[in-house]
Amino acid sequence: MSKQSLREEAERLIRESMEKKTIVVKQGATRIEAVCGKCGAPNRVQAEKGQTRVKFACKNCGHKQETL
Repeated sequence: MSKQSLREEAERLIRESMEKKTIVVKQGATRIEAVCGKCGAPNRVQAEKGQTRVKFACKNCGHKQETL
């Protein structure tokens, strides 16, 4: 099978399942990779749907800050 035929088959299967309503698309919390402004440590922060800035404390140094 060629790439084109595989792509068409995948699109057909997606279309059929969307018509049957067997697939439900949900939007949930977003995970933001933030860097501490004080020590530079990476932090993973969860943001709810619609939020752009989230308050968090650094896991290494405890510095309280907001994501950008």
